[in-house]
Amino acid sequence: MPTPRFDELKRWAETYVASWNAGDKQAWIDNWKRMAPGEVRMLDPVGTPEKRGFEHACVDSFDLFQKKVRFRIQPGTLFICGNEVAWLLENHIDNGGQSQIGYSIETYRFNDDGSVDIRTYYKVPAHGDDDLGEMFKTYLPENG
Repeated sequence: MPTPRFDELKRWAETYVASWNAGDKQAWIDNWKRMAPGEVRMLDPVGTPEKRGFEHACVDSFDLFQKKVRFRIQPGTLFICGNEVAWLLENHIDNGGQSQIGYSIETYRFNDDGSVDIRTYYKVPAHGDDDLGEMFKTYLPENG
């Protein structure tokens, strides 16, 4: 698989946010598969156990978080350099009926073999009684 071009990576980034926010799981999956048909490796966030495989890294996250979280790439923070994409993502979270924003720095390296390496950086919410804490009990149970 050739290295993705700038316009392909930009379209992937735009579709990433649009399909997530629309709750369009199939468009989310198709967008990922178009850019990364190979192995997916993800540190989400860095410092936690690696997630491997498309289902575990991409589909499970959609199923767990999509109903409560909306994305917005902070204006001016989408960087496409060679085969890598980075951004500062605003995560608009419905947490027990209260709206909050959490930020994450995210990087994606799309490799020539069709694989992708994902690294994210954010503060892991405490496992608590709120919606976000409950989701992270499932997502990162070892970080209780």
